[in-house]
Amino acid sequence: MELQQLRYVVAVAETSSFTRAAERCLVVQSALSHQIARLERELGARLFDRTSRSVRLTAAGTAFLPAARQCLDAAERAAAEAAAAVGMVRGRLAVGLIPTVAAVDIPAALRDFRRDYPDVRISMRVGASEKLAEQVKEGLLDVAFLGLPTSIQPRGVEARELARDRLVAVVPPDHPLAGKPHVTLKRLASEPFADLPPRTAGRLQSDQAFEAAGLVRDVAFEVSTAELMARLVSERLAVALFASTYAPQLPGVATVEIKDAPARVEYVVWSATGRSPAATAFLTLLGLKD
Repeated sequence: MELQQLRYVVAVAETSSFTRAAERCLVVQSALSHQIARLERELGARLFDRTSRSVRLTAAGTAFLPAARQCLDAAERAAAEAAAAVGMVRGRLAVGLIPTVAAVDIPAALRDFRRDYPDVRISMRVGASEKLAEQVKEGLLDVAFLGLPTSIQPRGVEARELARDRLVAVVPPDHPLAGKPHVTLKRLASEPFADLPPRTAGRLQSDQAFEAAGLVRDVAFEVSTAELMARLVSERLAVALFASTYAPQLPGVATVEIKDAPARVEYVVWSATGRSPAATAFLTLLGLKD
């Protein structure tokens, strides 16, 4: 079994296409198909069901895929560690972040990192804090930037607190609250809200504050992105809560301070079982080296 064969299997699984997988791997399709067929013969099991319209993993392929990814990750980590031993940083840097991260200028940080370490391949994934933390634990991400309510701390990962912030109300520019110096949660509770899905870290920041105040609010719109939340506000369909450091980036809305505002904490997290050379270099660049 060869690493190249594992790369081909992963590429086909991720693209659901032999043609797209060959393009990704920079080989002709016949060569990729031949290597996968050779691996299937060696394993004594088919990894893919192929039709004229689709390519799907078989039960054997589904069982094989996680181990194949782990082998490729281990090989890549070994090469990166060997390079680091002679002063070179190579390999990959997989970064996860919430859409509303504000404590770090991520594009600027990646620009500086890319300048200093051009041989590192960078990938980024945007998502919810709880999912990003889990992906760090699973080794799918090297570093992630999270936003959590003060009642929750990252678990199962190494973490460093970056900043604390308070939420502000975001309302349409012609809303009766626009231009007010401040507002209370009690007043906001009478408004329709746009917010993230229930039980996500972003939603809990607001839910816990209203519950602690003994208030019930109407979350009329549950959406998956901060951008859509802001769009619903600008269309006068709802109000929303955002971190005060992030809200100024939103167009077409007004912000109002909240007297009894919910708080959130931004963290950077990385694997508790060890950092790759690229992750160590990135954290060092951010001034976060242990």
